[in-house]
Amino acid sequence: MDETNTGFMNHNGGLSLKKIDSNNYEFSVDIKEIHLNSGKTVHGGFLSTIADTTMGTAAHMLVEEKRCVTISLEIKFISAALLNQTLKGKVKIQRRTTSLIFITCEVFSSTGIVITASGVWKIL
Repeated sequence: MDETNTGFMNHNGGLSLKKIDSNNYEFSVDIKEIHLNSGKTVHGGFLSTIADTTMGTAAHMLVEEKRCVTISLEIKFISAALLNQTLKGKVKIQRRTTSLIFITCEVFSSTGIVITASGVWKIL
């Protein structure tokens, strides 16, 4: 279930997710005015949303379209991202059990790492 451009994410500006292999995914998103906070940097809520959405979509793809829900999400904000940059990200499935999926994500701008994220998804 690819939720990168449907529902809530459809209102957040295009996000492109690509499967590299069964455990690795890459994505990109172009930063637009709607992604900025009052300080003119990318809003932390948007960065959290793209991490949650891409990791969640990777979880759904791993379990062949079964529903998965986020039960834990940790974000570390490392540097700012700016208007007109393209953010690129890497998502990695770290481990899968019969009921849980452990995933990490890194997001980069042209000047370096922006956030790291990790989370746990429950397979329903």
